[in-house]
Amino acid sequence: MRIAGLGFKRDVTVASLREALQAAGGPKGLAAFAVPSEKIETPALQMLAREFDLPVRAVPAESFAGVVTLTQSEFVKARFGAGSVAEAAALLAAGRRARLVSLRAVSKDRTATAAIAEGEGE
Repeated sequence: MRIAGLGFKRDVTVASLREALQAAGGPKGLAAFAVPSEKIETPALQMLAREFDLPVRAVPAESFAGVVTLTQSEFVKARFGAGSVAEAAALLAAGRRARLVSLRAVSKDRTATAAIAEGEGE
């Protein structure tokens, strides 16, 4: 199962999410997007999900703590306990034996990040 984890600011645009996703490898072969539960209703995210006809998986914020990510943001680590929201969300949602196939990519305006993981699913 191939999952794109997304991290973003509340005021993110669908264009920024799309840009980060493309920079991470694009939507081909994705089964779903994964985001922190608190951001599941973000309008730009919902628009992106409709555009690519993909479901969005909510990942509880407390499950991020301790997830080993290959990129690190001190701000994100202090808030979530993992170095990258996008990488951690992708790994958690991809299931058993998940591994990153794309490191965190950042939109030019720095409001969105994306990373892709593959795993055995739930």
